[in-house]
Amino acid sequence: MNLFRSTLWGIVALSAAAACGSFILQYIVGMNPCVLCIVQRLMVLAVGLVALLTAFNRQLSTTARTVSAFLVSIPALYGMGVAIYQIWIQSLPAGTAPACGAPWTFRLRDWPLFDWYEPIIRGFGNCAEPDYVFGVALPVWSVLYFGFVVVLVWGMWFKTRQTRV
Repeated sequence: MNLFRSTLWGIVALSAAAACGSFILQYIVGMNPCVLCIVQRLMVLAVGLVALLTAFNRQLSTTARTVSAFLVSIPALYGMGVAIYQIWIQSLPAGTAPACGAPWTFRLRDWPLFDWYEPIIRGFGNCAEPDYVFGVALPVWSVLYFGFVVVLVWGMWFKTRQTRV
């Protein structure tokens, strides 16, 4: 297995760990996610799924690695943008933060198979209230995760761009 493909499998494992951590914080610790937190969770799952699907490709050509890096980067950059927006919301003075919008369970309750994915999108937290893990706000952890994924996938792309392994 080549280095770039191994990196994709590492991103799959990292995404699974981040998603499990998110569910543990919600269902065991009792932190209620807000609408923006759920979008970030979905982007973590999307990064993991895209990395999983692209890892099945042998990644022998530079074109395949480039396409894989772009595909993994799209949900990662979107998730990073949402997390940065949430950090900005949390930095505003109390009472001046915009509303997050309707909870996802309210928005999607009439969609097909709602009972299957409802535990993933359940949450009614306030986007302006920061929750902390190890003294760091959760959106900061998201920015670190998404930033690490983007730097890792493009760093490995750069390292393997000349090879045909």
